[in-house]
Amino acid sequence: MAGIKSLAKDTAVYGLSSIIGRFLNWCLVPLYVYLFPTEEYGIVSYLYSFTAVALVILNYGMETGFFRFANKESDPEKVYTTSLLSVGTTSLIFMVLLTLLIKPVSAGILLPGHPVYVWLLGITVAIDAFSNLPFAYLRYKNKALRFAGIKLANVAINISLNLLFLLGCPALMAHAPALVSWFYEPLGGAAFGIGWIFLANIISSSLILVMLLPELTGRRYRFSAELLRRMLSYSWPLLILGVAGILSQNMGQMIIPYLFEGHEIEARSMVGIYGANIKIAIVMVMFTQAFRYAYEPFIFSQAKNEGESRKQAYCDAMKFFVIFGLFIFMGVMFFLPVLKHFVAPSYWPGLGVVPIMMAAELCFGIFFNLSLWYKLTDRTRWGMYMSVICFLLMLGFNIWFVRAIGIPNGYMGSAWAALASYFLVMLLSYFVGRHYYPLPYQVGRMLLYTLLAAVLLGAGLWIGSLYTGWFLYCTRILLLLIYIGVVSNFEHIPLLHRRKSGK
Repeated sequence: MAGIKSLAKDTAVYGLSSIIGRFLNWCLVPLYVYLFPTEEYGIVSYLYSFTAVALVILNYGMETGFFRFANKESDPEKVYTTSLLSVGTTSLIFMVLLTLLIKPVSAGILLPGHPVYVWLLGITVAIDAFSNLPFAYLRYKNKALRFAGIKLANVAINISLNLLFLLGCPALMAHAPALVSWFYEPLGGAAFGIGWIFLANIISSSLILVMLLPELTGRRYRFSAELLRRMLSYSWPLLILGVAGILSQNMGQMIIPYLFEGHEIEARSMVGIYGANIKIAIVMVMFTQAFRYAYEPFIFSQAKNEGESRKQAYCDAMKFFVIFGLFIFMGVMFFLPVLKHFVAPSYWPGLGVVPIMMAAELCFGIFFNLSLWYKLTDRTRWGMYMSVICFLLMLGFNIWFVRAIGIPNGYMGSAWAALASYFLVMLLSYFVGRHYYPLPYQVGRMLLYTLLAAVLLGAGLWIGSLYTGWFLYCTRILLLLIYIGVVSNFEHIPLLHRRKSGK
């Protein structure tokens, strides 16, 4: 029992640190979109999509490989130092090659005029790739609080530097220039623009690496080529899965500039509008992220149980995921007239991507929920297959839809491509899973809840076409309460029923 409590506590710490960190970074988006025009923020969103892919490649599955072999080998310290030396070497090679080839690399990703931006983020991602192994070591040693503390420190430093560079320095230059002019002016001052965002990233990542020095020093480094070979053999399918998955998630931002070569400004503007508006849908993303942190420990703990109760628990998890996902979808759509102020008015033409991307994230969450069949039956290669299929669908749909819609609203094609791709792999996983690990999901009831949510959503949007102000939002809150009431009645939620009976 003590072990289970410790696992639950550590899971909560890891999960909350990730979600809180994502939320705090999310709060920087309004700063960016109110300070920079769509085409400038488009460069930020575009480069971040490339760095996400680069981070997966530079890790090449070694983090998971470390966990696997540290618990399998008799000498976990040798596993750790071998992993560190391997990832450290490849990260260093990447940094050197990027520095030497910065001009062709910048031209290759269609940013020939901004090599400094590319270099800053490239070096940052190399540092982050190396830092992931000390973070993995902290998790291996069950040092959850230190892990979470450093992760949150990274977010705090990054936010503070962003505020200093983008707001503080311009104000100080006007009233007390001596305080900041010594570094602000040599780097270009206000003209450096979004470069300050990337400079904040590299400084915060470097400081975090310094904080991780206790996990890097004071040990005897040993390298085993034979061990590394076995680790790479284990990790390469994870690399394919990870690259395919991250490419799918960032396909919209990455592909638009390539589809509209010769129209660079318009393409960057579309990427900026798309990237900013999908941040409004982050509530659904955080919900699915929190669910993912809790779900894997849940399914493997339930796997120890016998009989139908285990399968019923899996089915209930799916059902309540859908229930809460639909509630979040309605809530965001009902309050979108308020939430849209999260981005500047120049970004509002892209608000149409919000419901599409939330629906896509809901489908992705269901797909993740369904993934238990190949995890429990040790058919993990299906995870790789599904990721590759999703990537191919995402690529094909983006090329088709984005080009068909064209300038200036081509980003809508990326949103529809995400929804179509996640929906299709969700269906594929469901039907393949029925063959290998059939579960009695309450599909009919979940479809009825979806229909209920659609009817209530339609009613709320119709009322919004007639009324505004407090009456509109009171009515929409009432519709949300109706949804909760109907669901609680059908699901016999104990808390609500006790209140109704006056107990």
